[in-house]
Amino acid sequence: MAKKRKHSLSRRSFFATRSFLRLFSSEKTEPLPQTLKRRGIKVAFIHNEKKVHTGMHTGAAQVNRLMATALASRGVQVRHFYPRTQLTDTPAHLRGIANILFFYSLLEHKEAMLQYDIIQGTTYTPLPFLTFNVPVVCHFGSTIRGYLDTVPLTKTLPKHEKSVFKDLVRLDILPEFDFKTFRPLEDVADIEAVAASRATACIATSKKVQDELLRMGVAPERISVIHNAIEDYWFEPRRDTLLQPPHLVFLGRLGNDVFTLKLKGFSRLVAFYRAFPDTPKTTICMTTNRKLKEWLRVSFPKHHMYVNLRKDLIPGALASLYGSILFLSSRYEGFSLSLVEGMSQGLVPVSFPVGVAPEIIENGKNGFLVSTEEEAEKRARELLADNDKRFEMATAAQETAKQFSSTRIADSLLALYHRIKEERRRNDNNGSHSAPDLAIS
Repeated sequence: MAKKRKHSLSRRSFFATRSFLRLFSSEKTEPLPQTLKRRGIKVAFIHNEKKVHTGMHTGAAQVNRLMATALASRGVQVRHFYPRTQLTDTPAHLRGIANILFFYSLLEHKEAMLQYDIIQGTTYTPLPFLTFNVPVVCHFGSTIRGYLDTVPLTKTLPKHEKSVFKDLVRLDILPEFDFKTFRPLEDVADIEAVAASRATACIATSKKVQDELLRMGVAPERISVIHNAIEDYWFEPRRDTLLQPPHLVFLGRLGNDVFTLKLKGFSRLVAFYRAFPDTPKTTICMTTNRKLKEWLRVSFPKHHMYVNLRKDLIPGALASLYGSILFLSSRYEGFSLSLVEGMSQGLVPVSFPVGVAPEIIENGKNGFLVSTEEEAEKRARELLADNDKRFEMATAAQETAKQFSSTRIADSLLALYHRIKEERRRNDNNGSHSAPDLAIS
């Protein structure tokens, strides 16, 4: 029996760590288009798994696909490389190391990858190629250090939040109040810092992530702030439908384990929903924890719920909720695609100051930034009591979201790539390999 419990912990640790690196599935996708022009910049993109382009995905994989598709349409030669060899049955405390070593299997493609102008991957994934004379770009949508610095131990939470997790453990929805070991995440956080400090350039998807990279010791001139993008279907005209009374809406990934639930502010969301028993609520979330899903479904009155809905179907699910309130409960986000996606559908955000939220939310114009649960409830009550103001802010929120199209991210990426390529050409001519000044915002 003791052996079985040890194995269970190992598997939980593995899946918890992998959830941060691969995220979860939601959107069915088509194969990436082939580059139409055989000239211009050549970029080798590193991905976790081949299935992210032929199956379903979200988060980092979603952004990677958007970037690759937009770049290919502009004549950039994009080729995708996937690691294949992973250590198995690694002890729980070494799961982070196992994920890091996974990407070293890409060295079997070294000959092909070094023929490209640029090698790009998410956070530390281009690590094996940092010692070669090909520019490496590390794309940071978030940092593991940001996760670790932000998520508290359960025992330090306010009493009402702690009670939520006590209930989940008592009902066997969660196996534990906290991870038994944080070493896998610590290992990944440390190697992210190494990769960031040695890469030719780092892309930060928000000023918050830029600040985190600066604290890692990355030179400011080597950090470019390039916001993420959302798919074009979020900008299609809203489907004709009868508008419902305003709902409280949660949109995004919840996760399966206690760490991710705290990261996403799950107990804050529960408190927010409980504060408005008479207001309709809609939750569109991603989780593979079936017990959690069922608990959430029945825990609140007037609650409508969609779980693991294909992403391209979400705009239709939100069509009748134009002018409703989007609550972003997270303790940490590097960017927050869910925020921009919700705003694109005319949801008015009430958000903690995470990710890109402080950069795009103007209090009282297109949403509200809040610092406490009490302030979030106060702002929501103000919006529910003033229909004219709420719809005015919904229109402004929708307008704000338009700046996050794939066209803009492709233009920013191309500008960075051209600077890298030109700087390398100058350095090669001068016999120098100093770090280039590449920062763009």
